[in-house]
Amino acid sequence: MQAAINNGEFIENAEFSGNLYGTSKAAVHAVQAKNLICILDIDMQGVKNIKKTDLDPIYISIQPPSMEILETRLRDRQTESEESLQRRLRAAKVDMELSKEPGVFDVVIVNDNLEDAYGRLKQTLLEEINKVKKTKMSS
Repeated sequence: MQAAINNGEFIENAEFSGNLYGTSKAAVHAVQAKNLICILDIDMQGVKNIKKTDLDPIYISIQPPSMEILETRLRDRQTESEESLQRRLRAAKVDMELSKEPGVFDVVIVNDNLEDAYGRLKQTLLEEINKVKKTKMSS
């Protein structure tokens, strides 16, 4: 993967908890070629990288109501070590602070209730699909 990153084959990549993550240009183009919406689940480092590309996505941040609730949710899952959990909490705190900067995100959804948050996400995506359809029809 590092060789592909060095060759510029990724639109964004990041290292988190000792693992490399990224989105290849080929993967995004393959989704676009099928006339489908490509949804990326990325951290703030990835957002910053994508903002440097020629892609014109809609940026949506889905956030917990508070850091305390995030910690409770992560602890209740019991899926990671204390060290890993603390690393995730530190990263989430930084991401939530950065997300407050004007222009970083088009939409911020607070996940205080899963069904409500899903409804807001779905509505946002439907609005974006309709905008794209109108633009293509008028072209």
